[in-house]
Amino acid sequence: MLSSMLSTVSSTMSAASTASVVTTFATVGVSEISVISVICLIVLLSASEILSASSQWNKRLSTMLNLAIVPMVLTFFLIVGYKVIDVVGR
Repeated sequence: MLSSMLSTVSSTMSAASTASVVTTFATVGVSEISVISVICLIVLLSASEILSASSQWNKRLSTMLNLAIVPMVLTFFLIVGYKVIDVVGR
């Protein structure tokens, strides 16, 4: 009986600590990914502006850059929304 109670307590503590660790890693992961995503968006937007003024600009290059920029803009808005909810929730 005592061993079953200890087993239950141990598994409950293990689940709680696992949830805490997962939450900590998830927060750190979002932070790192958000920085990388914003840097990539800045680079893509800069490349689009610079190349649009050059002789290398064409419809195909424009389409290729837009295919990369649109998901990054959506990601940026999701990151901003997440950060706003995080700040308001505190």
